Amino acid sequence: MAEIEDIHSIDDFCSLDRNAVLSLNNAHAKETSVLDEDSLGELLKMAFYARGIDRGATAFLIALDQNAPYLNPNFSWFKEHRESFVYIDRIIVAPSARGQGLAKILYGDLCGVAKQAGQDRVVCEVNIEPPNPVSDAFHLAMGFKEVGKAAIHSGTKTVRYYEMIIR
Repeated sequence: MAEIEDIHSIDDFCSLDRNAVLSLNNAHAKETSVLDEDSLGELLKMAFYARGIDRGATAFLIALDQNAPYLNPNFSWFKEHRESFVYIDRIIVAPSARGQGLAKILYGDLCGVAKQAGQDRVVCEVNIEPPNPVSDAFHLAMGFKEVGKAAIHSGTKTVRYYEMIIR
């Protein structure tokens, strides 16, 4: 793991290459959602955490805390059910870099930042329909527990809600 961290430094949101982030994000919009320059800019303004590997070209993670003015059904579910949290809005690793532990590195970094800020839980959702079994397996292996489910976007998507208590 230390070897991976030495090869891939984590860049903060000021250093992210927005074009690379948009390209990587939109190639995986089925799992997340499409972004354009304006919506990415708005998301980054609200972000509690926005960091990436190779300036976001290889991997990136964007998360918000409970105070963000984010209009999103999944974020709203957590606002209704939890007093405080850090919500992972999206994490994407380029296909060529999968299996190298980059998502685990970004999650570890996020948890460290969240804990330092006094947060005690990280939350996210994973698609049930369309299915995302790789993400389900990853989150369970990281210690996340299922805390709910919902049908969103007029029933076209079903999600599973996860949380991990930071120790």
